[in-house]
Amino acid sequence: MPYIKRDNTGNIIAASQVADAGLEQISADDSELQGFLGSLAEDVGQLSATDQDFVRVLEDLVELLVSRGVILFTELPQSAQQKILFRQRLRNKLPGSLDLLGDD
Repeated sequence: MPYIKRDNTGNIIAASQVADAGLEQISADDSELQGFLGSLAEDVGQLSATDQDFVRVLEDLVELLVSRGVILFTELPQSAQQKILFRQRLRNKLPGSLDLLGDD
């Protein structure tokens, strides 16, 4: 059985599988609980949907900083260098890939 915590207006603000002081037991199939959990899943989904675009922005930023001489690629941690090079190789294999900065 799940346990929930409510705010002053009675809305669910937390859910737990562990009983604790101040938590109220609720049925797992309660519609209010399902709505609360659904809204959390939606928020996580929206955040995840932006991850791929954000990673590409960071890759382009690193490439720009390296091409302008602000940082040296070799100054990045080895694991970061490997990940960047791996993603670049994968992108270059894609048909019609766009190469904005070239190989310099």
